Amino acid sequence: MQADRYTPPKSRTVSFGAAFLINGAIIAGLMFSVPHIVPGEPPNVLTGTNIPLTPLPPPPPPKPRPETEARVPTQAPDLYLRDMPIPLPQNPVLQGIDVMPLDPPTAGPIAPPGPTTTLPADPPKPLVLPLVGATQDPRYARDFQPEYPSNELRAQRDGVAVVRVLIGTDGRVKEVREVSATSPAFFEATRRQALAKWRFKPATRGDVPQESWKQITARFLIENL
Repeated sequence: MQADRYTPPKSRTVSFGAAFLINGAIIAGLMFSVPHIVPGEPPNVLTGTNIPLTPLPPPPPPKPRPETEARVPTQAPDLYLRDMPIPLPQNPVLQGIDVMPLDPPTAGPIAPPGPTTTLPADPPKPLVLPLVGATQDPRYARDFQPEYPSNELRAQRDGVAVVRVLIGTDGRVKEVREVSATSPAFFEATRRQALAKWRFKPATRGDVPQESWKQITARFLIENL
């Protein structure tokens, strides 16, 4: 065990030398492999020469603006902007139509007004009274029924005749018109009786007799004979 712990001094010297050689080789390799970082000669510097520029002519003075134009103020005062003139809108003129002058021609002296005339008021319209229709005169009621036609009586036929009669202002029948009839014989018998025997109280308008039309029905029944 004591032999193992003892190391000769010569072997330690060799080990240290070998270590120094190895480290030196590594350092030398790194120095040759790394690019040169030490500054060499200064690079060439470009030099320039100022070329004189021709000065720009001053801007022309602004033209006088007419009074009909308005100015628009610039939005940004730090920018080089000029006020742009905006023409004012003008009234359009239609083609083919004469334009009236602004100042109308002066008229002559105005004549004094004449006397005023008051128009008369419209006369009141007359009041239209209602018409009161004609009625049968009871004094002639027994003469109302027409005579029974003989041929219709032999045939034992009943009939009806509807007529319109024009009643005059004297209450007499002036005209008879047929509306409907069972046969011409019944209408003819009614027409003759109306013109000869029928009497009426005439129609009136404000107690004034008026002509009027009235529709009447005459019936012919055998059982009433």
